Amino acid sequence: MALVVQKYGGTSVGTTDRIKNVAKRIIKTYEAGNEVVVVVSAMTGETNKLVALANDMVDIPDNREYDVVVATGEQVTIGLLSMYLKSLGYKSKSYMGWQVPIITDSTFAKARIESIDGSKMMADLKAGNIVVVAGFQGMDKEGNLTTLGRGGSDTSAVALAAALKADVCEIYTDVDGVYTTDPNVCREARKVEKVSYDEMLELASLGAKVLQIRSVEFAKKYDVDIHVRSSLNENTGTMVTREDKEMEGILVSGVAYDKNEAKIAVLGVSDKPGIAARILTPLSDAAISVDMIVQNVSHEGLTDFTFTVTKADLKKALLITNEVAQEVQAKEVQSDENISKISIVGLGMRSHAGVATRMFAVLAKNNINIGMISTSEIKISVVIDEKYTELAVRVLHEEFGLQG
Repeated sequence: MALVVQKYGGTSVGTTDRIKNVAKRIIKTYEAGNEVVVVVSAMTGETNKLVALANDMVDIPDNREYDVVVATGEQVTIGLLSMYLKSLGYKSKSYMGWQVPIITDSTFAKARIESIDGSKMMADLKAGNIVVVAGFQGMDKEGNLTTLGRGGSDTSAVALAAALKADVCEIYTDVDGVYTTDPNVCREARKVEKVSYDEMLELASLGAKVLQIRSVEFAKKYDVDIHVRSSLNENTGTMVTREDKEMEGILVSGVAYDKNEAKIAVLGVSDKPGIAARILTPLSDAAISVDMIVQNVSHEGLTDFTFTVTKADLKKALLITNEVAQEVQAKEVQSDENISKISIVGLGMRSHAGVATRMFAVLAKNNINIGMISTSEIKISVVIDEKYTELAVRVLHEEFGLQG
């Protein structure tokens, strides 16, 4: 007997018929003698509808009340799935995040999990129940309902797998694994059999939408194997697991892109110690994550300070940045939403020289200008005009021999 945590995303539970199909897959796992915990997202489009309602009410919704609204989507799914399992003669019990309880910090709309008490769930499993949990949500120490940010159901699933010491965490989605790039952009993309935690962390942070980054952080920290699979077929997917020597031999394992980036430039700011902190600290205090940062060479004591945030954070980030710009007597603040970030990722980059040169050369050959550059030990990212995104992905995919 194994303890299996399965997570089903919005497309997998997008209709009542799909929920019934998910139930059949769950039952198959249960009938094989396993204990099963199921984590589900809201049905396709439901969270977007709830977000739209909040934004129709006010320009910038209060984050606590925003969480109260958007957390309702998962409640519907767990109720529907559990009632269907019961109608088929199986014992099932549904849990909201606060009922588990999943305890988080109080950063509403982007809460981080601090602890999970799995004792009630373990008792239900021993009693033969299939446990169904609402993903994406938890509760802070003051009893406020919180949500984990978009894609947070992945994090819920992996965190529960870690807390319950599950044998495997299966993430079911509308794709049957991790691909070398988005198959919708590049037809030659191929499925990867196995990928390391570090590579998946980079890919997730760089725009690959298969897994949410915090779910991979949890998996790496607690050594949870994640099997990424499709809920629409029985194909073996991709195993996200610890690094091995075989993985190190691959130069580039994937090309990722992210169109959800926006650029903010603070122009003509004094080039002196502490200015970067003055600009970025208020953003951090507002729980706005800054990604790429570039500071130009100083000219006559002035410099330009450029950084990227998500498009969702742009409006709020601009308000804050304009206030800070006035305080530090910057000349101007500019923003640009028409950008995207393109990245290559691979463990083999640690031990091979010339990878950046090849990347920049193939982009130049295709007349794609680079606006910003960021690197780590196993990734290189560039910011380009959004209109060149698909072309950049395809030429990089071909340059590094990732075709199927």
